[in-house]
Amino acid sequence: MEIKSGTLDDFFESAKETAEEVDRGRPVTRKKSIWLDTEDFIKLLKPSRIELIKILRGEKKVYISDLMERLHKSRTSVGRDLELLQKYGLVDIETEVNPSHGQKKVVRPLYGDEPIEFRVAV
Repeated sequence: MEIKSGTLDDFFESAKETAEEVDRGRPVTRKKSIWLDTEDFIKLLKPSRIELIKILRGEKKVYISDLMERLHKSRTSVGRDLELLQKYGLVDIETEVNPSHGQKKVVRPLYGDEPIEFRVAV
């Protein structure tokens, strides 16, 4: 997966390619690029967020409480990190019933073992 920061024109060029596939009745090829807002791109490169991405790599699911412990961060801080990853489709966050203990938040990474390449165009 390639995460890019580019111009609005770059984003629309990518969207145009997808629209052309739809118009031609072809199956839409899964894009390996995610276009980020420049400010979010900078936030994503924060070392603790990179560490979070590495921790989640290859996992099927991870509890937020486990992430808090492994990263030595508060629930609020981990939640903020995950919110950014969720915004760009890198994770899914669900609530799971925890028998006799209420509910737990579960993070499911959506990128598997696939490498993630960060690029920025300036």
